[in-house]
Amino acid sequence: MLYPLKFHPILKEKLWGGNKLKTILNKPTANKNIGESWEISTVNNEISSVANGEFTGKSLTELIRQFKGELLGEKVYQEFGNQFPLLIKFIDAKEDLSVQLHPNDALAKKRHDSFGKTEMWYVAQADKNAKLIIGFNKDTSKEEYEDFLTKGKITELLNFEDISKGDSYFINAGRIHAIGGGALIAEIQQTSDITYRVYDWDRKDEDGNSRELHTDLAIDALDFKGDKDFKLPYDKKPNQVNEIISIPYFTTNFIEVNNACERNYNTIDSFKVIMCVEGKGTISVEDNSLHISLGETILIPAKINSISIKNNTKALKLLEVYI
Repeated sequence: MLYPLKFHPILKEKLWGGNKLKTILNKPTANKNIGESWEISTVNNEISSVANGEFTGKSLTELIRQFKGELLGEKVYQEFGNQFPLLIKFIDAKEDLSVQLHPNDALAKKRHDSFGKTEMWYVAQADKNAKLIIGFNKDTSKEEYEDFLTKGKITELLNFEDISKGDSYFINAGRIHAIGGGALIAEIQQTSDITYRVYDWDRKDEDGNSRELHTDLAIDALDFKGDKDFKLPYDKKPNQVNEIISIPYFTTNFIEVNNACERNYNTIDSFKVIMCVEGKGTISVEDNSLHISLGETILIPAKINSISIKNNTKALKLLEVYI
């Protein structure tokens, strides 16, 4: 029988990573510079393995093959087969990430036989003066972009956003962006690890080498518009489902639980991902209860039609994701 699943986090050391994934989100590591925790993944060879219950040690791919639509949802399984369609992460940027962008589905399929990468960010914590780079600060052109990039002045074209805990942002494929130092982010994205890096702050790795840039690949993928439609306003009404974004790739809701609430999924033919972004609580399905706390992620199989959520602290704040 399927039940709510936890997975072992896949932790990634990064040049720009810090220690918040350990100190704030309680990820099990003694390493430094951990930049990413892949919470749920079937990307390439980075396959999540179950950390609770009778399926402990089984891979997510094994479970999808075994349970198909009962786990993913019938429509989701028909479209994606044995691939989990989203990559769920927490990201700790001690230093600025590279300025980058991701290709859309068509370009990623043509070049890499991969999905594109449209994503969203939720700010789980932010140091004072932490920022994000999202898009250009004005409409620009290929020629102007290349000129500024060649002259080392690309940052003059970029849009910098001050951020606070609870802010949410939409990063469409093709939009130039970077997570700034001091930001702890929950990221929901398509299943893809294709990134075109265009500027890396002139830094070197521990061997004194510059990281690879993807200048030529990025040109055809870039959105040169200066649109400011990326910040996602949303309600924060307690014990209710507050939609942050709903697009064909995913829907993300914000749920703040005061004491307890019920969540009914009868009309949703999809798995559900629950990410805890504040507090501690309990998620129950009939007689099966599972604790969740800040930094933890739970996968609710599609066949489970309702859950009970109980708050065990002053505040319990969750992101709920499905297709």
